[in-house]
Amino acid sequence: IMIKDIKLAVLIDGDNIPSRYIKEMMQEITKYGTPTVKRIYGDWTKPHLSKWKAILLENAITPIQQYGYTTGKNATDSAMIIDAMDLLYSGNVDAFALMTSDSDFTPLVLRILESGFPVYGFGEEKTPKPFVDSCSPFIYIEKLVSAGEDETKKGSAQAKKTKAGLRQNRALVRLLRTAVDQAADDDGWANMGQVASYISNNN
Repeated sequence: IMIKDIKLAVLIDGDNIPSRYIKEMMQEITKYGTPTVKRIYGDWTKPHLSKWKAILLENAITPIQQYGYTTGKNATDSAMIIDAMDLLYSGNVDAFALMTSDSDFTPLVLRILESGFPVYGFGEEKTPKPFVDSCSPFIYIEKLVSAGEDETKKGSAQAKKTKAGLRQNRALVRLLRTAVDQAADDDGWANMGQVASYISNNN
C-alpha cells in the first residue's frame, strides 16, 4: 500500500500541544499517510486555546468542544479516547496520529495497536516514557523544529559532500538498500515516503 493511500486520523490534545508547532507536525504527518480526519479537543471557552483558534481553518482541523464538567478531571482526554475508539471500529482509517504529551493515553495506544493499527505519537520532550515507548514511533515536536533549522544552516555544508564520498559510506548504503527492499512493490519500485519511514523506525 502506498503512503498516500494510508488514511490517517489525527487527534490533537489542545490542552497539551502548543499551537506554534502545527506547521512542522502537519509536514511530518505526510510521511506516514494522508490525514483524512483532523480534530483538536479542548474547552474553546478558555483563553489558553485562543492561539489555536487562529490557525484551525488554514489547517482544516475540526475543533471539538469539551466542557470541563468536574474540577480536576480532564474531559478532553475522555472525548479524544471515545472518538479514537469510534474511528477504530468505523473502518474508515488505517492509522492514528495522537498529538499529546499526556501519558493517560498509553492504554488507548496499546488498545489500538492490539487491533493492528499503527499509532504515531507527537509530543514535547516532557512526555512520560510509557507513552513514548508505546507509540510506533514517537516524534518529539521540538526536534522537528530544530531539525528544520539545522537543515537550513547546514545546507551549504551538505552540498560539499561528493557522490563518491557518499557511496563509500557502507553503513549508509546498506541502510538505504535494505529500506528500498522492504518498501518495494512487486515491480521493484519503492515509495520514497515508505523508505523514509523504514529508516526512521529502524535506525
